[in-house]
Amino acid sequence: MVRVGIVGLPNAGKSTLFNALTRAGAEVANYPFTTIEPNIGVVEVPDKRLWNLGELTKPKKLTPTTMEFVDIAGLVKGASKGEGLGNRFLGHIREVDAIVHVVRCFPDPDVSHVSGFFDSIGDLEVIELELILADLETIERRLEKTVRMQKGGNVRYREETLRLERLKDGLEQGRPGREIFSSDKDRLAVRDLFLLTMKPVIYVANIGEHEIQGDSDHVAAIEEWALSKRYNAPVVAISAKLESELAELDSEDAAEFLKELGMQSSALDRIILASYNALDLLTFYTTKGDETRAWTVRQGTAAPQAAGVIHSDMQQGFIKAEVIDYESLIRVGSLAGARDKGLVRQEGRDYLIKDGDVILFRFSEPPKK
Repeated sequence: MVRVGIVGLPNAGKSTLFNALTRAGAEVANYPFTTIEPNIGVVEVPDKRLWNLGELTKPKKLTPTTMEFVDIAGLVKGASKGEGLGNRFLGHIREVDAIVHVVRCFPDPDVSHVSGFFDSIGDLEVIELELILADLETIERRLEKTVRMQKGGNVRYREETLRLERLKDGLEQGRPGREIFSSDKDRLAVRDLFLLTMKPVIYVANIGEHEIQGDSDHVAAIEEWALSKRYNAPVVAISAKLESELAELDSEDAAEFLKELGMQSSALDRIILASYNALDLLTFYTTKGDETRAWTVRQGTAAPQAAGVIHSDMQQGFIKAEVIDYESLIRVGSLAGARDKGLVRQEGRDYLIKDGDVILFRFSEPPKK
């Protein structure tokens, strides 16, 4: 399952956003470190295609794909050296696939600020710096080992040493790992280090309710800051307080409320879409028997590996995949009709799954023990 960590300074609105996304009821209070242990919530990914497939296939059960959100304790300056919750906070971030970085974008005398004054860009830079410093410490520890092994005559550590030195130089310049290492080869080579700044990031600007229907100077400043840093990261503007109020309504009332506000979608929709894009994820579908179901895999996943997401036996015994794209299936109106028109393709082991594929996997059953 995809895990997305929600981070930010204390009182940035992390837990309020988490509640809006998951309706999990995490404690929200106006003092630092309300969230000590991470709150975890699993949410269904909104997917109109799945519901349209359900109308077509009439299954007894529709199963959406899911995403896990983790509300992580607030970070403070000096966390990489143990300040605040320090290493516990950083350890929780290492376990997630992507980071949603919540930045408070409204002054409020009734909501305390950990540094005593409001500065959205300054808040951003505190967390970015702490993540970089934590990664720098990790790299320096590993470098000590690789240099020692290289001096001992083990030449296979030479390439690793050069790679780590390149990372160290970039981090010391204030650049995150994801910018320093853009190639898949480099990223895979340091995957076991679980570097914080290698993770994709989505910036969430927590604006005041009065700014929902207008432009926010703070949001524009964050977008300009991310652009100046050459970060290929989306900025999503939301009002965590408003979203938490929406979460208390039933689906019809929430939709009407959004319409009145002139909003097309909730924060959940926008943050999940941004997370999907940041992680290069896609959705495929299966429909068999009484269930039509959505599944999530990364871009570039081959058919046998996608089958393995459903069950390991399907990957091991993979024979072929019978595939039709979502648009064609909806246009024809039935799987039987699509087969008659020759629209269902036979794909083998080298086929890379595409977003919206509707697939029937053919596989051989493992021998019974």
